[in-house]
Amino acid sequence: MIDASNSPLTTDLYQLTMLAGYHAQGMEDEAVFEFFVRDLPPGRNFYLAAGLEQLLDYLEHLRFGEAELAWARESGRFGDDFIDYLASLRFTGQVHALPEGTVCFPDEPLVRITAPLPQAQLIESRLINLLHFQTLIASKAVRCVLAARGRLLVDFGLRRAHGAEAGLLAARANYLAGFHGTSDVLAEPAFGIPVFGTMAHSFVEAHAHETDAFLHFAHAQPDNVVLLIDTYDTERGARRVVEIAPRLAAEGIRIKGVRIDSGDLGEHARRVRAILDEAGLSETTIFASGNLDEDRIHALLAQGAPIDGFGVGTRLDTSADAPYLDCAYKLMRYAGRPRRKRSEGKATWPDAKQVWRRFDGQGRMAGDTVTRADERVEGEPLLVEVMRDGRRLREAESLEAIRARVREQLAALPEAHRGLDPAPPYPVTISAGLRELAAALDREAH
Repeated sequence: MIDASNSPLTTDLYQLTMLAGYHAQGMEDEAVFEFFVRDLPPGRNFYLAAGLEQLLDYLEHLRFGEAELAWARESGRFGDDFIDYLASLRFTGQVHALPEGTVCFPDEPLVRITAPLPQAQLIESRLINLLHFQTLIASKAVRCVLAARGRLLVDFGLRRAHGAEAGLLAARANYLAGFHGTSDVLAEPAFGIPVFGTMAHSFVEAHAHETDAFLHFAHAQPDNVVLLIDTYDTERGARRVVEIAPRLAAEGIRIKGVRIDSGDLGEHARRVRAILDEAGLSETTIFASGNLDEDRIHALLAQGAPIDGFGVGTRLDTSADAPYLDCAYKLMRYAGRPRRKRSEGKATWPDAKQVWRRFDGQGRMAGDTVTRADERVEGEPLLVEVMRDGRRLREAESLEAIRARVREQLAALPEAHRGLDPAPPYPVTISAGLRELAAALDREAH
């Protein structure tokens, strides 16, 4: 069985047919490709770069194993000479990238690949697949973080994610964006992400009495007593929590929280809070879930709903309001010459690039400039070298380090861009050097 997550066959067929063409013509000169996003989805003010760690792991282990080579032979599409070439193919190139957790904007390269043309071409589909997805989800998740204002956030999206890998990588993207954890158990051994879980309505329904369900769960999970109270009647469920609290307390078990998953979450939270407080359970938290996203979280908190945490699932892990990014991976230089795509509506700026970020006197982001890689302008360069000769230059960054970067980046965002409402476009300038080069290439083409 071929492992789809690491196989070079996790690609589009035209990557292999182009590779065969390059090989036949001996086209092995150095190429520069860049991955970037063309536009922001409606309502979004910025992206959060994510997925680099999985890309670097893919590049370091890129190789055609016996199963992949057997498929190539049996397909009848390729000659023996090309299949022998695939058997020895490894990624030997250089990678420059925005560190994960960097706030970024349209037209800015998130990753720059410099490698022999066949290598740089082959990796396109999986590179986009990895970077697009986590950047998409992290950019959604960080909006939930901004809306929640420090409250507990847990990713509940695994069951509605588009496959197991999507669920796992979404958990990673959400966590690096600032979520506190996930319901996806595999995320803990895979990435060290804290996992959270309570009970389902089926657990309550399986018992003859709701009170019995609460007691049995508390005894099974004495250190994690968060009770789902809306299976039948939310307020009645809260009163049953109040009834069993003294009994559990006598056994040394504290009711940590209650969860509401349906109905008018704000109104139910207010009523439940009153019931709990009247019984002296002021430290028992209220956790809400059910079709939540950043806009719903913002609305609930704006109306003063006494909710201490949120489980965000389907709308987050599918990025329901913007399920894809208009991103691309394009050739910028080959064999020492800048290259420029001129397709209508999809023209690119040529050559290898750098992004320079300026800050104002208060340390807030004031604007970015995209330049040729060898230009120097005011600001701090954002793209850093992370791989050379196909090998990482440093150990993988911890998720805690990336989370700290996200906090720093958000603190430096202009105030208008930190909100959920559309802000004026953040200033991204194309340098005079890049514009002159593009104009020269256009004149040459004509």
